[in-house]
Amino acid sequence: MNTEALIPKVGVVTKITQETPDVKTFQVVGLDGKKVFEHKPGQCAMLSVPGVGEGMFSITSSPTNTEYMEFSIKKCGCVTSWLHAMEPGQQITIRGPYGNGFPVDTEFKGKDLLVIAGGIGLAPVRSVINYCRDKHEDYGSIQVIYGSRSKDDLVKYQEIIEEWENDPNMIVNLTIDREQEGWDGHVGFVPNYVKELNPDLSKTVIMCGPPVMIKFTLAGLKELGFKETQVYTTFELRMKCGIGKCGRCNIGNKYVCKDGPVFRFDQMDELPNEY
Repeated sequence: MNTEALIPKVGVVTKITQETPDVKTFQVVGLDGKKVFEHKPGQCAMLSVPGVGEGMFSITSSPTNTEYMEFSIKKCGCVTSWLHAMEPGQQITIRGPYGNGFPVDTEFKGKDLLVIAGGIGLAPVRSVINYCRDKHEDYGSIQVIYGSRSKDDLVKYQEIIEEWENDPNMIVNLTIDREQEGWDGHVGFVPNYVKELNPDLSKTVIMCGPPVMIKFTLAGLKELGFKETQVYTTFELRMKCGIGKCGRCNIGNKYVCKDGPVFRFDQMDELPNEY
């Protein structure tokens, strides 16, 4: 492992965007105003608020963004509450990158991609989507099926409607769980919507979302005829120390931080308990 990844560096939060009622996106640079380190799509970083604690978060910006890193973070505990209370200009510490990332430069090259996400699960796969968009000549088409509880809970909604939906190489299918005033799009849960859309079996699937969504979506994909060798996911939410020492993230004989967080489903001997 890269020992540089163990050394915390000071990061400056330069911009904070309120995405949903409980999700904010943080732009981070180093003290020199540049990116703190390079990463691959799907890798994570440890963000720390000194004196409060630290947490592992997906880097949600693409490596092709040369100016800064982004993290879309849901407010759900002590560290995330502190981050949500921050103002632009404040400092945090950051170390990484951790994990193996998605195989964008090998397995995904030349393939049509199907990205399935639920809620905050869009954040880790956004890096892959924008990386493949920026290098579109290396990839086939990208279909995104993304759902949330409500329209207000769709992360990066402006980017989706202004950029992704206008990309000739992309198809975007949005859904929300229940009817909502002002929403004329699809209503229903992601696993059912995937089956309804009946995507082409030649696509390589990238999936991220709540455990229940992944469980039922994977079952639905198999019903349609997809194989586990075609489906990738990320379990970064289980990561704690990031270096295989604490044992909190093991699934069967795998450690998420050392063997993942990105896995192809046929590589898993078993799914985590919550599945």
